[in-house]
Amino acid sequence: MAVFTLPPEMIGFYKRNIDFITEHAVDPDKRRYAVAQEAARHYIDIDHYGENPFDSVPKYWKDAVEKYSEDTLQAYGIVPWHIDVMVRRLSEAMRNNDYYKILQVSADLGHYIGDAHVPLHCTKNYNGQLTNQKGIHGFWESRLPELFMKNYDFYTGRAVFVDDPLEAAWSYCKASFAAVDSVLLFEAKLNSEFPSDQKFSFEDRGATTRQNYSEKYSAEYHLQLDGMVERRMRNSIIAVGSLWYTAWVNAGQPNLELLNNRELTKELQKKYAEEDKMWKSGKQKNIEFKGHTD
Repeated sequence: MAVFTLPPEMIGFYKRNIDFITEHAVDPDKRRYAVAQEAARHYIDIDHYGENPFDSVPKYWKDAVEKYSEDTLQAYGIVPWHIDVMVRRLSEAMRNNDYYKILQVSADLGHYIGDAHVPLHCTKNYNGQLTNQKGIHGFWESRLPELFMKNYDFYTGRAVFVDDPLEAAWSYCKASFAAVDSVLLFEAKLNSEFPSDQKFSFEDRGATTRQNYSEKYSAEYHLQLDGMVERRMRNSIIAVGSLWYTAWVNAGQPNLELLNNRELTKELQKKYAEEDKMWKSGKQKNIEFKGHTD
């Protein structure tokens, strides 16, 4: 959806490659258990840093490292800083007219921005494990959109230039963290009032049958959230488009139409195929880490 927020100078290139970007937007999740540094890029347990964490944690990476140490920051998540890094990487790829890198970084950046807009990516209680609500992460992030997204309005208007991508990244996390209490409290209250035998249902998914939150329970929770999921998704769409646009402006507004005349080389097509095969085969090396697992 973010592609359709872009200005005419960019939208042709991104529309031409929308299938690639959509397919590879999940690549960061595939890397989580294969690359030691990857997991921390998806979240920030901001409540680890006290009652007023956004006042406590320095905005800039160097200052935060000096105050808390890099090990601590990595342990509790670095998503706002990593979003800023990825915007700069995208600008560099655009300055270099690097077709592959533009697509790769655009897809990755969109994923991290989306994660920063999920409330449960901004708390230590990321899956309700501290409040006996285990499974709420997937409930909010996957089940509710699966059931109700067809009725969402994703028109967001045009992407805008962002003067300070790092400050913007922090603002995404602040808004997400502000919603954490509602995400948890509304579900806890609903759970205490809802008939326990109607909370879950069993659904056929391909050759398997699995338990999931029932449509009735999901509908009630969705109603109590009063449009929160739709708002966070809309905000993430315009944020992705705006930071793609910002990277392009910061790169000097290169003519992406020239890249539209290129096709992926056979070498790059082979590279994509090999990477995809590795992830699907499960041959990537597993690396344990402390932190979010959803």
